[in-house]
Amino acid sequence: MAARKILVVDDEKNQRDILQMILTGELDEAGEARYEVKTAASGQDALRSFKHENFDLVLTDLKMSGMDGLQLLNELTQLDSATPVILMTAHGSIDTVKEALRGGAFDYLEKPLDRAKLLATVAKAVSQMKAVDEEIIGVSDAMERVKKMIVKVAPSSSTVLIRGESGTGKERIARAIHKASPRINERFQAVNCAAINENLLESELFGHEKGSFTGAHAEKKGLFEIADKGTLFLDEIGEVSQSMQAKLLRALQEKEVTRVGGTRPIKVDVRVLAATNRDLEAMVKDGRFREDLYYRLNVIPIQIPPLRQRRDDIEVLTNFFLHKHSANASRPIRLSGEARGLILNYGWPGNVRQLESAIERALLLAEGDEITGEDLPMEIRQVAHVEGTGGFKLPPEGISFEELERSLIMQAMEQTGWNITRSAKLLGLSFRTMQYRLDKFGIKRPNRGKGVADEMEEEETPPEGE
Repeated sequence: MAARKILVVDDEKNQRDILQMILTGELDEAGEARYEVKTAASGQDALRSFKHENFDLVLTDLKMSGMDGLQLLNELTQLDSATPVILMTAHGSIDTVKEALRGGAFDYLEKPLDRAKLLATVAKAVSQMKAVDEEIIGVSDAMERVKKMIVKVAPSSSTVLIRGESGTGKERIARAIHKASPRINERFQAVNCAAINENLLESELFGHEKGSFTGAHAEKKGLFEIADKGTLFLDEIGEVSQSMQAKLLRALQEKEVTRVGGTRPIKVDVRVLAATNRDLEAMVKDGRFREDLYYRLNVIPIQIPPLRQRRDDIEVLTNFFLHKHSANASRPIRLSGEARGLILNYGWPGNVRQLESAIERALLLAEGDEITGEDLPMEIRQVAHVEGTGGFKLPPEGISFEELERSLIMQAMEQTGWNITRSAKLLGLSFRTMQYRLDKFGIKRPNRGKGVADEMEEEETPPEGE
């Protein structure tokens, strides 16, 4: 594994040199350096380095002339809220350190530094990164930021709201947070709130007493109780009814639940992680989601980018799924150059879930020792039949015209940075026609609540004559 990059910040040269010597002297099992260390003599120098390089960890003194460690922490949070920061401080500054921990610092070390404690604290941060790397497959800058955020938020008990399109892997993010947290040896319980009707969901989450309703033949613990001391993942939280929202809010605020048919509050120590692909802000505005619950859930937001926005991850994920599912094959199977090209160039509207399904299907259909383009799902092959110089070639099995049209529109919008005018020109459409098609397919700008066409109408003026 490549050495982790650490930025050491201290205005005392002797201290910087000692830290660099200790950290770079740590070797892994192969005799390679575990850490690559760069130093900065001030907060300002650190910010300059941070803007030009990616660091896995920042180790900074608290008391420095000019910009101190707290100010640096705040500035780094603005630049990249995900990178873990360890503070070094004198014994008399514990109250300040507590403030820093609330502000997002990963941990702190007291001066004079103890070598063993220093290495153990850095190793703790790195081991959490390793655990996250094993759970989350991806090498793109966007996913590296997500991984760093997981490491940063894992030690706390704060509620996390995981946002992203369907199929982006929100539950894997939740499991990674749990595995990198102090609750790793306790239960991780997941529930899909959209898959259970309201009455059953209340019993599932909070439990019920014997005889509380027809069929309640015995008392039952709810998931809040079962996950006590552990983690509870509420998937599809945007689908919960308003009456259930009120009950969830109370459970989060009071850290206690009352079983259906019961009167005795039961204290629980549960870290709640929630996920949704819905626009909760718009739902709050429309009165469909409680504002107080939204803020209670959205203490720490994590946004998972769609696969089309992190194309560097497509090949890594493809290889991972090939290895994962090839165990069911009786022979080694590889991707042909044609199939790999189709996979890398497709827009993947279903994200990681769709990619895994396509690979699993192709492995089952492949007749020789190689997956060909014909083994891939039709929607992936259809896009390839739009040729730059030869026009459109209709495949023998036919096409889904709407899926093809939607895919082309998505590709044009991605290529132009979601500029409707330039996208229309790429497709030979008028501005108004492009708007119509965006609304027709419900295509929305990533991470925004309004439709692309609505937003672009505010940002772009249609060309004259349109």
